[in-house]
Amino acid sequence: MPPTLASLVAHSALKLGVRAGEGRLDAPVRWAHVSELADPVPYLDGGELLLITALKLDAEDRDVMRRYVRRLVDAGVVGLGFAVGVNFEDIPPALVEAAEAEDLPLLEVPRRTPFIAISKAVSAAIAAEQYQAVTAGFEAQRELTRAALGADGPAALLGKLAAHVDGWAALYDVSGSVVAAAPEWASRRAARLTADVERLRERPPPASVVVGGADADGDGDGGGGDRVELQSLGTGRRSRGVLAVGTGGTPGTAERYAVNSAVALLTLTTERSRALNEAEQRLGAAVLRMLLAGQPDHARAVAGSLYGSLLDAPFRVILAEAADSPAGNDTWPGEPAAPDPLAALADTIEAAGARAGEAVLVVPDTGRLTVLAPDGGAAVAACAAEAEVLDSRRGGSSARQRDTAAEDAFVVGLSAPAGPIAAASAYRQAEQALSVARRRGRALVEHEEVASGSVLPLLADDAVRAFADGMLRGLYEHDAKGRGDLVASLRAWLSRHGQWDAAAADLGVHRHTLRYRMRRVEEILGRSLDDPDTRMELWLALKVTD
Repeated sequence: MPPTLASLVAHSALKLGVRAGEGRLDAPVRWAHVSELADPVPYLDGGELLLITALKLDAEDRDVMRRYVRRLVDAGVVGLGFAVGVNFEDIPPALVEAAEAEDLPLLEVPRRTPFIAISKAVSAAIAAEQYQAVTAGFEAQRELTRAALGADGPAALLGKLAAHVDGWAALYDVSGSVVAAAPEWASRRAARLTADVERLRERPPPASVVVGGADADGDGDGGGGDRVELQSLGTGRRSRGVLAVGTGGTPGTAERYAVNSAVALLTLTTERSRALNEAEQRLGAAVLRMLLAGQPDHARAVAGSLYGSLLDAPFRVILAEAADSPAGNDTWPGEPAAPDPLAALADTIEAAGARAGEAVLVVPDTGRLTVLAPDGGAAVAACAAEAEVLDSRRGGSSARQRDTAAEDAFVVGLSAPAGPIAAASAYRQAEQALSVARRRGRALVEHEEVASGSVLPLLADDAVRAFADGMLRGLYEHDAKGRGDLVASLRAWLSRHGQWDAAAADLGVHRHTLRYRMRRVEEILGRSLDDPDTRMELWLALKVTD
């Protein structure tokens, strides 16, 4: 502990007496400072024990002493030491009264106690306190290191950290979800800070922020009025996690050592995990290639225990690509790089799978992300939830919502459930769904939705519309000159499958008139309506241009 006025009074060699402010002797002393100035305040920093002999003070004037003591209290001086037997044989009553009025501790310093002895005592106590803090910090570092290397890893580390800071600690993963907390009640407190964690994760590490708040729900979980420090983890451009440390006040030197050690150890853990993830991704890429090549047995042998459980049950293929954004991904020199929506999506999927204990195969490639995840599992659900959020932002009314959607934009195609033998087919399904999602401006499309719906929405792109317009242009130009209604006649005839009487009745004309119009259609198009391919193309062209 730092020195206090009480510890200095109890120091047997100093022989200090207390003349005022007995109730505030527990105040910590940051330094002992000697000043004979009538106004030493401009040279003070707060927390000092000011030592004087009243050489230049009118110490017997009550008004002067009231103003003098008030200035010292306002400046944060914690105590006043007065040397007796130098300029005054006793402390002047005016100074004693002023100190009592402001409740400022006033210490009597006997003539045989030099000021330098008091300064040395304060300095020695501060040095001892700092040495004790450093020693405690190193001990905390050793304990945290042993915990981090143990079987429980980060969870055990958080427990040790919470004990050292006399508070609580929590760890968030790359998706901003709480993965571990100590004590157990801290998980509820940490969950209420997810918005602050999200804002911190947007900044490149290392980054930190201090937040606080009352126990809003009154559940008695210890979250009321605490000080919470959030520290990002990782060494790259993106945070790999966040550490939260809650305390009752500002951490001291020993507590700061413990927090810094925890940040360093957790960063090493996350970086080591990233290296392992990269190795797993290379293995996953090999497994994926074998599955797509129609070699499920070889894929299962290579997958081993890491991905073996994934291949034992139906899985889905997720294909994701970054959506085209008008703003592009260019940045000015010195600006942070734009966030990678595919990397963020991969983090979300992997984190969801890890929390649910699912094996998830994630293979990032240039501009594309391929994922194999259990059908009906948490990873697929997390991907769908992210897509739903993105679609809602795209349809948002505010410009900020739309800008955020542009930054985070991706498109996803999701296959039907499949097994290892049908992996190549599932991959093609995901590609087809991805293509449809991009054309429709949707964040995610499932293959079942494509397979069970109409084929017409699949044709709604510029190339198909240009083909339809070109095929029917001659007919529209003919009708525009008032020479007959060939387009409507063609649509009625095709809708009635070439039945002349039924189509003529729909149009309200004689069947001979309809026959004449269809001959004109053949002449203008230069194609026979007896050809089923011609009839099919004309019908689709009419549907596309409706």
